[in-house]
Amino acid sequence: MESQSIATFSIVAYDPDRKEWGVAVQSKFLAVGAVVPWAKAGVGAIATQSYANPAYGPDGLALMAQGMSAADTLKALIEPDEGRALRQVGAVDAQGQAAAFSGEECHEWSGHIVGEGYACQGNILVPGTVEAMSAAFEKLRTGPGELANWLVATLMAGQEAGGDSRGRQSAAVLVVREGGGYAGNNDRYLDLRVDDDPYPIQKLKKLVSTHHLYFGSANPDELILLADVAAELQTLLQRTGHYDGPASGVFDDVTRDALYDLIGHENLEGRWDGTGDKIDRLLIAYVRDKFA
Repeated sequence: MESQSIATFSIVAYDPDRKEWGVAVQSKFLAVGAVVPWAKAGVGAIATQSYANPAYGPDGLALMAQGMSAADTLKALIEPDEGRALRQVGAVDAQGQAAAFSGEECHEWSGHIVGEGYACQGNILVPGTVEAMSAAFEKLRTGPGELANWLVATLMAGQEAGGDSRGRQSAAVLVVREGGGYAGNNDRYLDLRVDDDPYPIQKLKKLVSTHHLYFGSANPDELILLADVAAELQTLLQRTGHYDGPASGVFDDVTRDALYDLIGHENLEGRWDGTGDKIDRLLIAYVRDKFA
């Protein structure tokens, strides 16, 4: 099958504090997350796009796993590739050194910016998109949140600056960390995709927030007393069929068991183990939004 141009903008980046490597991408292309982003904990991250050569992903990670820098890895990938004039690729290695390449035949506007620990690149863009992404990431990483949030917010900044001149269709974010995956036995901390949507970055942002709710831990500063929301919860639990007692406002053992059953049904028991006199404010916000 003849390759198609993946008109897109992306960022590869490294967070030295959490030892995370990540890629985020948006495109006027179906299911861009299945093609562009590649990453491995302790090794690096790669985004391959334009007339993408998917082999750049696994081959590039293999080279960086041997200790090759991001710049040398791109050189090794590009030089023997007869289609290199149409390729665009960004990479960040195990040490956070970044590099990027934009072939001279990539469709305008195309280009990249390489900064400390990151690279932003894109093609068929409204001019100014990549510059806005770079400026946004530089600012975001000095503030609250984590790499996944910063990457998606960087995409948003690119879109607001113009983004893909053909429009938008899909987006994805991939973040890896040693032992960061489900059950701690893989490095795939976060791998989220919006394959076909008129507002893919907004949808992706919501998915990241949902991921943090399901797989993150409660912030001790964001706990509220169960006694303060007992009556509200009892009314809510009556509605869901988990509780048939009165809305007394007393958080007794029957109410506790009913709430824990509901939380378990929603796969959110990682946020509350059914003990103690406090609960995560975000968890209460979730059940309010869904069941109130």
